[in-house]
Amino acid sequence: MNNVESQLSPQDANLSPPPRTLPRRSFLRRIGLGAVALAPGAALLNSASKAFGDDPGITTGDAAMLRFAAAAEILETDFWVQYNELGGIPDFEVPGGTGNPAYTEALKMLDEDMDVYIHDNTEDEFSHFTFLNAYLVSKGAEPVHLNQFRTLPGSTATGSSGKRRLTNLMQLTLDTSWYTRYRSRNNNPDLDPNFVFPQAVPDLHKGQFTAIPRTDADLHPQKHLQAIANTAAFHFPTIEQGGNSLYPSMAQRATSVEVLRILISIGPTETMHFQTWHDKAGNAPPLTDPTNGLTFPDLNSPPFDTQNFQTNLIMPEPCPFLSRTLPRCSIIRPTKTNGIAMGVVKFLTDMGLFIGQSPAFFAFLHQLAQEADAARRGA
Repeated sequence: MNNVESQLSPQDANLSPPPRTLPRRSFLRRIGLGAVALAPGAALLNSASKAFGDDPGITTGDAAMLRFAAAAEILETDFWVQYNELGGIPDFEVPGGTGNPAYTEALKMLDEDMDVYIHDNTEDEFSHFTFLNAYLVSKGAEPVHLNQFRTLPGSTATGSSGKRRLTNLMQLTLDTSWYTRYRSRNNNPDLDPNFVFPQAVPDLHKGQFTAIPRTDADLHPQKHLQAIANTAAFHFPTIEQGGNSLYPSMAQRATSVEVLRILISIGPTETMHFQTWHDKAGNAPPLTDPTNGLTFPDLNSPPFDTQNFQTNLIMPEPCPFLSRTLPRCSIIRPTKTNGIAMGVVKFLTDMGLFIGQSPAFFAFLHQLAQEADAARRGA
């Protein structure tokens, strides 16, 4: 693993953006990307500490947070590529796959531009991890590579590239309580960690459901395919609201002003993604999947027809922030920083995104999270 491209399997080389200016290999030679060991922990931190000796502007803690963010973005890129192959726009910006017309049309039931949004979200996530890794290397720190964990089988439906994956989109259990959390005027998970926010789609939180057609057999009957597209529509904001909270939470621990700038510049793009997908999820057609009983309710009809579920309320309602003695404020929630990285790992794991991954994968991800959570401002 000797450069940024090693984060992708050989088959994934075509995921890189087109050479609009400087060819990527030339760029990598210029910034001096050398051999990198895939080994978190003491050895990694020791090498980072030496590199930081002449640059007090970035600490081992800052580097650990950026490494965790890069790993999270690599994982996001992996599943967004799967969505783009089947329901987005495979092109010179985001190559891979050939598209699945039936699945794409099911997604377009929520919005005619769903394929464009999927494409652009995929490109954004790719740019995030390539930037973060290149920045780490420019500071003499270790980047993050996950290529050795690209072992999971993906969809074999028409349009899929058939490549091995890091993430599993075919056995998802989605926590859709973010839907009501952002509509709540009285509760904030930072102040009310034990409050249970209602689920927008309770069934998605009870079982394991696919968000992409697994094979061409999933293209029929139509209601089954639409349920798969609906699942994807709720998975999109479920994922993006995680990044929505991760970046401001980590930013509170940054020592370097430049690292702070990175975190508060990438974070808002995740918020833009979240609000876009939040809006589209509300357009999911109410239905019951005839193959497995998965039900998507009409969120604008009884008993859901309240402010907590109304589909056009996509702006965060003001809620208690920092102290209940202060006025309510419209904010990102949650943003408490303690344990944020391990919380993200648990969130993604509970979702089923890593079903089938190896113990080594989980050990590596947990180590990255522990190092990020150990970061302290000025240390």
